[in-house]
Amino acid sequence: MSGLLFDGADWSFDTIQKIHDRVEEIALGEMKLEVYPNQIEIITAEQMLDGYAASGMPINYSHWSFGKRFVQHEGHYRKGFQDLAYEIVINSSPCISYVMEGNTALMQTLVIAHAAFGHNHFFRNNMLFKEWTDATGILDYLQFAKTYIAHCEETYGERAVESLLDAAHALMTHGVHRSPRRRKVDFRTEQARAAERRAYDEKIYNELWSTLPSGSPKTVLRTADERLADLLELPQENILYFLEKTAPRLAPWQRELLRIVRLLAQYFHPQRQTKVMNEGTATYVHYKIMNRLHECGNITDGAFLEFLGSHTNVVFQPGFDDRRFGSINPYALGFAMMSDLERVCVSPTAEDREWLPQLAGCNDPVNALKDIWANYRDESFISQFLSPRLMRDWRMFQLVDDPKETTLRVEAIHDERGYRRIRRAFAREYDLGHTDPQIEVVSVDLEGDRRLILQHSVREGRLLAGRDAGEVLGYLADLWGYPVLLREVDENGAGMREHTAEPRQRAA
Repeated sequence: MSGLLFDGADWSFDTIQKIHDRVEEIALGEMKLEVYPNQIEIITAEQMLDGYAASGMPINYSHWSFGKRFVQHEGHYRKGFQDLAYEIVINSSPCISYVMEGNTALMQTLVIAHAAFGHNHFFRNNMLFKEWTDATGILDYLQFAKTYIAHCEETYGERAVESLLDAAHALMTHGVHRSPRRRKVDFRTEQARAAERRAYDEKIYNELWSTLPSGSPKTVLRTADERLADLLELPQENILYFLEKTAPRLAPWQRELLRIVRLLAQYFHPQRQTKVMNEGTATYVHYKIMNRLHECGNITDGAFLEFLGSHTNVVFQPGFDDRRFGSINPYALGFAMMSDLERVCVSPTAEDREWLPQLAGCNDPVNALKDIWANYRDESFISQFLSPRLMRDWRMFQLVDDPKETTLRVEAIHDERGYRRIRRAFAREYDLGHTDPQIEVVSVDLEGDRRLILQHSVREGRLLAGRDAGEVLGYLADLWGYPVLLREVDENGAGMREHTAEPRQRAA
């Protein structure tokens, strides 16, 4: 298609349609991307702030924390301390992309390329999203969750529902299955089965407490422990799942609320593991599409300069000694790695052929990248494809901060051994199995006070923050209904520290 898509900053809905159709021609026709059907929504600044508060979801249940986030973001935005995102995109089918009404025509083009085709392709094709999320059912399930929680507020009181959700949200990061032991959540089936679960008769509760030992202590105790571990699937890392199934004092509606929070935590879990890849993919896709639009004369030189200015801001990475530095910008790292891999595919050096032989000189960068987008997450992507050249360009090196030593130690520099150490250490920072605390339910004291016992496997001497651990443990005790004990143990299983909590009085 030749000819300008727009001239100037103004746009109309007809312009948006033309932009979408032309971007689609390039994304699907030339790049061969595979996407869900697209739905573009134009929203106001206030609606964008509301989307921030509700975790980017178009439908969500009510909770005070969402309102708190809205007020925080709105205050920063009104005072000029914070800009708004150009778009929000939902992993659903159809894939919903929310774009700001205040965007110029060029920015609408950019965000459609970025969200409606870049993110959309990644959502549809990456293995984690295919295994764990149900894009076709999430919107219906969110509507069910919103309606069900509103019904619970009317029936049992807002304070009772709010306190339950407070506890569930505190445990949300410990409410996911980290390995594919179960099939992905089918949200339509979940919605259909919800009514059944409301009449849950706490069968597991009755069976659980029937395992109290009696008779010959030695033999029965061993049998009871084995039976308990089998029944409760111990050790269990998904704490919300464990509580939903076995907490003895929860009513059926409370179990359903835990299930809702748990399923939404599982829905977002792939996004936590693919931030660099997801944003890198979308940024690479929009960069290729916008360049192609300029080559074909679909946007003016002035519009292209506007794009380059915005793109440069998106992929800007402040240095470690820059006051603006906070962390590694996932857009910057993701785009840099995608562009570097394109270079390796087209113009490899001898070093590239040694480090990335599977890609070097293949002369098909788009298909090579599509295979990577489909089969990796951040940790494995970085550990496999971060090249020595990019490490040099980014001036990466490894420091070791040993509390037993008075100085920092440079552990890895730019040599063969150093590159491998840097890449390995950097990749671990994106491994949730390394960065998130490993906490499991390991036992229940059936002989005594029915205390729930958890264990934190401490890595590299990193203990839990005492105050935060105490607060979260208090929520856990509320849900369990009996005392809770959390033991922190080192790599050899030796105890390092213990935390305890008692259930607190709940408001009626």
